[in-house]
Amino acid sequence: MELQVDGRNLEIRKSWQTKIEEERDRLGRHHPGLVLSLKITIEATSSHREGGYELRMVATVPNDTVVVKMKGEAVKPLLVKAFDKLGLQLKELQRKRRQTSKAVEGAGGPINGSGVIKSLSPFESYGFIVTGDGRDIYFHENALKDTGMDSLNEGDLVSFGESDGDKGPCAAWVKLSK
Repeated sequence: MELQVDGRNLEIRKSWQTKIEEERDRLGRHHPGLVLSLKITIEATSSHREGGYELRMVATVPNDTVVVKMKGEAVKPLLVKAFDKLGLQLKELQRKRRQTSKAVEGAGGPINGSGVIKSLSPFESYGFIVTGDGRDIYFHENALKDTGMDSLNEGDLVSFGESDGDKGPCAAWVKLSK
């Protein structure tokens, strides 16, 4: 996870940086691989009504961005609360994605297909499916439903939900056909 910490109207203290790294590591353990980058801005505010500090966290996750803004009088407790809030938002985002993928899977998906496992790269956690019309569809281990990479073999018949990836067609979900 890429981390960027900025201070506005203040210098970032070593103790704050340490706390940020502890909380980032905890977030990484609870949501492994989900957060691609995290930008934290700590700003000293001049208004006494708003408290002494404003904290803004912007987390980039695949296909989305999660933002947390908080104000308070002390930075360390503010960091803990902000990371907790970010963790809850990430948990909710993952829950919604699971519901969406289950709905797509259950409904057969907007673009549904079947094919054969063409190649597997288990150590890199991905593979390719070849469709009946000869197209190659990329899939990642995270797209597998009710199975794991170690249970797949080249030549296995699978069904999948197709979506557009950064580099071409990919499978949003993959299931072994029975």
